[in-house]
Amino acid sequence: MIDLKYITDNTEELKSNLELRGFKDLAVLDQLADIIQKRKVQQKEADVLREERNKASKEIGKVKQAGGDIAAASAAVKEIGDKIKKIEDDLESLESKLLDINLGLPNILDKDVPVGKNEHDNKVLYEIGEVRDFKFTPKPHFELGEALGWFNFEKGTKLAGARAYTYFGLGAKLERALANFMLETHTTEHGYTEVWVPVMVNDECMTTTGQYPKFKDEYYRLERDELNLIPTAEVPLTNLYRDEIIPENSLPISITAHTSCFRREAGSYGKDTRGLVRVHQFQKVELVKFARPEDSEEEHKKMLSHAENILKKLGIRYRVMLLCSGDISAASSKTYDLEVWMPGLNRWMEISSVSNFKDFQARRGKIRYKSKEGKNQLVHTLNGSGLAIGRTLAAVIETYQKEDGTIEFPEVLKKYL
Repeated sequence: MIDLKYITDNTEELKSNLELRGFKDLAVLDQLADIIQKRKVQQKEADVLREERNKASKEIGKVKQAGGDIAAASAAVKEIGDKIKKIEDDLESLESKLLDINLGLPNILDKDVPVGKNEHDNKVLYEIGEVRDFKFTPKPHFELGEALGWFNFEKGTKLAGARAYTYFGLGAKLERALANFMLETHTTEHGYTEVWVPVMVNDECMTTTGQYPKFKDEYYRLERDELNLIPTAEVPLTNLYRDEIIPENSLPISITAHTSCFRREAGSYGKDTRGLVRVHQFQKVELVKFARPEDSEEEHKKMLSHAENILKKLGIRYRVMLLCSGDISAASSKTYDLEVWMPGLNRWMEISSVSNFKDFQARRGKIRYKSKEGKNQLVHTLNGSGLAIGRTLAAVIETYQKEDGTIEFPEVLKKYL
């Protein structure tokens, strides 16, 4: 959600900003400004009527004390009350319209976000890692894993349909090892506190982080229980502080969780139909931060470095992308993507998104902090994958494969295996 005062004071500037995203319904901003103005007028009318009612009520008291007839005056007070009730009902309707429109708006883009239409316009900032010189043609992870008996996609399909998989033996152990390695690194080296969270959350959680109401059809929902399977641990982690006021000296807060994640993958028909790249259920270690507005840019860079550190320790070649205006998520103000090189697939693959939402989510979820001066202000929220485990596993297998089809694991993983 966007600050209503900012919308009314900077309507044309906001239109230009959202247009860079490809947001088409710019007329809603004028509609929003009109509703805000109507609300202001009606609030003023209601205040005037309340003052009239208070004065009239006092006069009734005086007349009553003097033994006079108060019937006419009481009728007038009732009439004023009816008018106030009508205005309050109208105001409630306006507030509902304001909320509905504002919940459908994307976040304001940061000034550093490059202008572009799609993923092809994202900006490569830098690459890290050596290009491995294979003396043979490297195979994709799904061929390697199946040959080793680690993956069984056929059994996954039997259990849950398309885009499902099963791990066996060392495959399952490698998934667990990666999760433990990531959590230990983030908690002991990067200062995060590990949290266990539910994978089913209510609608308010999904609204706070920006998935609902606009993208409701993209996620798995348990209608009978009015609960949702989380697409990422960002949702429950961010909502831990919904409707709360955090002491300023507690900021920044850095938390992490390892959870299952569930996504319909709508619109991905025909893409990455084999392997671990695009599936309906996967494991991920998530990083979330709450920071003061003046600190969030620096915390964003730190979080990026934390995700990068996992890849550096694993010795996987990667690059950092700054997402353009046409590819960034609706809730994010600025996003870095980490992409790893997949020798077997012969292409780059996204493995982490690290985003600064500024006060967009905090406004939706009323997540505030109390400053030293005693003023309640919105925090800035940030999150990032640290990392997506299935994709990391795929990258490890493809990067460390040997000509005979076996895998030489990175040194940092061996103690977990």
